[in-house]
Amino acid sequence: MNERSVWLRRSTSIGALGLAAAMGLAGCTTIKVGLRMRVHLAKIPVKTMEASLPNGPAVAPGESSPLVVTFTDATGKEWVTEGKGKGKILWSDLTVTPSVVTVNKKGVLSLAHDARKSDGKTGQVEISVPSHPELHASLTVPVRYDYPFAANFNGVNGSAGSDGMDGSDGMQGSSGSPGSCGDVNIPGGDGGRGGDGGNGTNGGNGGDGGNAPPVKVMITLRTGVHPLLQAVASALGRKDRHFLVDPEGGSLTITANGGAGGSGGAGGRGGAGGDGGSGGDGCPPGSGGTGGTAGSNGVSGFDGSPGSAGTITIVYDPAVKPYLAAIKTSNKGAPAPVYQEAPVAPLW
Repeated sequence: MNERSVWLRRSTSIGALGLAAAMGLAGCTTIKVGLRMRVHLAKIPVKTMEASLPNGPAVAPGESSPLVVTFTDATGKEWVTEGKGKGKILWSDLTVTPSVVTVNKKGVLSLAHDARKSDGKTGQVEISVPSHPELHASLTVPVRYDYPFAANFNGVNGSAGSDGMDGSDGMQGSSGSPGSCGDVNIPGGDGGRGGDGGNGTNGGNGGDGGNAPPVKVMITLRTGVHPLLQAVASALGRKDRHFLVDPEGGSLTITANGGAGGSGGAGGRGGAGGDGGSGGDGCPPGSGGTGGTAGSNGVSGFDGSPGSAGTITIVYDPAVKPYLAAIKTSNKGAPAPVYQEAPVAPLW
């Protein structure tokens, strides 16, 4: 291989790397297609398509699950969507029509947190290909409730303190004036002292964590072939949370912990002292200047105080008692959660 061939191959490799770097920064579909990392469906003679949820066929309220669509062309070769499928087919080449669930532009399916929105319903996803109108796939998505649900009513974490400013470095001392040696000896001038470094400023204090509000949870049992716990968690100033929980494998965790205090800012670094100036030549030569004093470092700010945990009160219907192990709580530092047994009507 001659030198020109080697140079051309190296140039091609460097160009490809440059394009890959640009693609990573811009996320440009055109560049991905140009590098053959993605392929437009319109250019492939696909004959069949199939949709699936590799993480499982069902989705819980508040849960997300990636979709994968697999195509087979006339030669039997399979083509898979990008994302979870790690294939070359662009999601932008497909038309996805969901019902009950939602699907984003990256092919990720989601179900709303609020159990009321999917209660008694089943998700459905219809997928078509504009470039191949004869192809179509349907996917039924059952709703599951054997899932570790959580209702977070924690206090807001405190903000971090700002870091102190670094001190400026001292200026270098000036050089001494030149003297002479000969018939008339003139001593060299002494070098000037270096300037002192500036002091670093102190770091700011972290903000205090917010207090968690008192939380009340109402729970009743929805009877049937497969009983479900129906729960509503509420707190002043917070949005109510609605849950359906399968006590056989599912759970509901209520948290009302105080927010963590913000960390104090770091103190600024003291500036370095300037070097002393050199002594001037002469007879005798001047002495060098002394260095400047380094500035002191700033002091770190104090961490913010944590917020207080909120109380938790759980009112449950007598029919719920055998399933109370599925209800979990966390409110560290506050009184233990209070459980009250009383009739609770259906909550929606």
